[in-house]
Amino acid sequence: MSKQEALAIAQERDLDLVEISPDADPPVCKIVDWGKFNYQRTKQLQKNRKTTKSLDMKQMRFGLKIGAHDLQIKMGKVAKFLETGHKVKVTLFYRGREQAHKEIGFKIAQKVIEDFGDTIVVDQQPQLAGKQLSFVIRNSGKSTVAYQAKPQEEGESNAKTEDA
Repeated sequence: MSKQEALAIAQERDLDLVEISPDADPPVCKIVDWGKFNYQRTKQLQKNRKTTKSLDMKQMRFGLKIGAHDLQIKMGKVAKFLETGHKVKVTLFYRGREQAHKEIGFKIAQKVIEDFGDTIVVDQQPQLAGKQLSFVIRNSGKSTVAYQAKPQEEGESNAKTEDA
């Protein structure tokens, strides 16, 4: 139908001629009440936005002097974030003279990545930016994320256990 015919029919019915698909050949149009059409489209967009799950980036921060148990607890929380589908930004922060020993932060970062194994993917490799070392990890999707703390080596045993 020609454009003039469609406009005449729309005016006759006190409705509007709305172009639905301008890229089609020929373009697709509808004769509708523009106010009602726009209202329904807005409501549908709101409904779609409500049902989509927004994946946030969670952050876990810790210092260089973190104990083995504290690290295990925090990595357990990171595992829960990863299970729900979030990305996690792990940040190690340096204080004062700790900046002279940047390699300690990289060792901790590597330990975290190795402990998760192939259940994670490193989206952003560990980078040092000012007083913070950060990297981003996400679930690889291969299996469920289960944080398994590797047993401490003999040289890393705590003094408390030796006294007992």
